[in-house]
Amino acid sequence: MQWVSLAIAPDQLTAEMWCELLRNEGIAAMVQPSDAVSFLGVSAKACRVVVPEDRREEAAAVLRKEMGDTLTIEPP
Repeated sequence: MQWVSLAIAPDQLTAEMWCELLRNEGIAAMVQPSDAVSFLGVSAKACRVVVPEDRREEAAAVLRKEMGDTLTIEPP
């Protein structure tokens, strides 16, 4: 499975919430491992949400529906 970047969340907690929204819709999602620094606790820095390449457009639609126009989806 090829993972691609979908969006950049302002922090790790927000990224985890976005991932959970996507998972609830049946779309695999995770915080890009290099962005999370779990050994130091939760990262307050921006984190990328990544999804399978073949579900990217569907995932973008789900997040836009939930977050509105405030969400910036990264270009493919």
